[in-house]
Amino acid sequence: MKRRNFLQLGALGSAIPFIGVKACAPTNEEKTASNTQEVDFELEEWTVAQLQEAMNSGKYTSRKICELYLNRIEEKDQSENGLNSVIEVNPDALAIADQLDKERSEGNVRGPLHGIPIMIKDNIDSGDKMMTTAGSLALAGTSAPKDAFIVKKLREAGAVLLGKTNLSEWANFRSFRSSSGWSGRGRQTRNPFALDRNPCGSSSGSGAAVSGNMCAITIGTETNGSIVCPSSANGVVGIKPTVGLWSRSGIIPISHTQDTAGPMARTVADAAALLGPLTGVDGNDGVTSESEGNSQTDYTQYLDVNGLQGKRIGILKGTFGAHEKVDEIFNEVKEVITSNDAEIVDDIEVAEDGAYGNSGFEVLLYEFKDGMNKYLKTRPDASVKTLADIIQFNVDNADKEMTYFPQGILEQSEEKGPLTDPDYKDALNTMLTVSRNGIDNALKDNQLDAIIGVTGGPAWPIDVINGDHFGIGSSTPAARSGYPNITVPAGYVHGLPVGMSIFGGKYQEPKLISIAYAFEQATKVRKAPKLLPTLTLP
Repeated sequence: MKRRNFLQLGALGSAIPFIGVKACAPTNEEKTASNTQEVDFELEEWTVAQLQEAMNSGKYTSRKICELYLNRIEEKDQSENGLNSVIEVNPDALAIADQLDKERSEGNVRGPLHGIPIMIKDNIDSGDKMMTTAGSLALAGTSAPKDAFIVKKLREAGAVLLGKTNLSEWANFRSFRSSSGWSGRGRQTRNPFALDRNPCGSSSGSGAAVSGNMCAITIGTETNGSIVCPSSANGVVGIKPTVGLWSRSGIIPISHTQDTAGPMARTVADAAALLGPLTGVDGNDGVTSESEGNSQTDYTQYLDVNGLQGKRIGILKGTFGAHEKVDEIFNEVKEVITSNDAEIVDDIEVAEDGAYGNSGFEVLLYEFKDGMNKYLKTRPDASVKTLADIIQFNVDNADKEMTYFPQGILEQSEEKGPLTDPDYKDALNTMLTVSRNGIDNALKDNQLDAIIGVTGGPAWPIDVINGDHFGIGSSTPAARSGYPNITVPAGYVHGLPVGMSIFGGKYQEPKLISIAYAFEQATKVRKAPKLLPTLTLP
């Protein structure tokens, strides 16, 4: 099934062998060899905690850290045949870092993100010199008038906004046959584990950039799979929060029912460090009022190495059987879970086959048109004022915007009426009832703490002509219900990462983070990619 068919239909390095979770713990000999290998990048795999320790000790400044990342972007990302995950760097990044270094020297450290370089997806408004385009040439040359709510919070927390990441244009809600990670403005993002492989999407650049050590953390957005799939394909941690935990105001929309931004990081701890500071009630996004009393400003307190103990974990039915090597990884996942004193419950169903019908995709078609037309009113400098204008722009610039694939989803969305249409209301009711009851009842009836599934299979070759070759996924239940979902690296198939998704009830981020951290610490699957041109297979 193609990645974008999540939205339409729903879905439950070298000669490197298959590696599952049990095979990832290095031997003493491997540790010694690793310590003697030349590290390609001075800050390779450094965590937020390590960066803070280096700045507190005076070994590094925020400016120096930013310079190192910017040099790496120039050498490994923006070079010919590079990763192409960064669509734009912030011309003010070093000036921001200097100011934060000054504050630190005066004894004012704002928090764990102070001086940390972070990049955001190019569908998130930043009221600065950078553009916000969703990868489309229709918005190229224009800037948002002010920061998105979460960007404002990011700056307040002391992070350095280092740049913006490429994405699947319009967050992959454009064509039925597109290549994830391709946009008219940014062109094709590549996978850091093999540059001829797809990074999944739509937060393609965010996943590839943080995995490839182009920054410390990134922010992606998700409607259905757009954080967790690229996190899995690029071998990183991704958190799709409960809808409403983070504000969506100032983010180019697909669906006000399902959209959310979230952290993408190399470790659970780094993702948790970013999650808390960006929470808060925003008067411009009414659903955030539901987070009051349900949100935290510090999710690192839930990083419990014993977080699996005593838990009952359900295995989502339907995610096994698509790829034998992925099945091997998840059989070992189950062994890790039970060896850490948790109980496994197999074959958990969260919705009956056909229960959604076409309701999920119908909701997105209606809400995209409504949301896009409203969003464009906030961009007075843009030449396109409506979704219809965007469609016409693509027709007029087909040689650049429709080189490889058409815009069928945009056209279908434009045909929809207002959100007062009975068809929309019926579809929304069906989708929310099926998805939320499905998860809530599965958790309650089986006395589960969480449900896990395969996030996605190994990355497929980039194919802009035929589009994606997506096979496995489990993002739909959490996406349509608006519930949280965390993906963690689980293993490798011939050197290509495979992730495990953990999802649960509304605002259950603390429990999911605890489980994810315990699994991560028990397995240590994550390894730095080498930006190989292609895989050399036996």
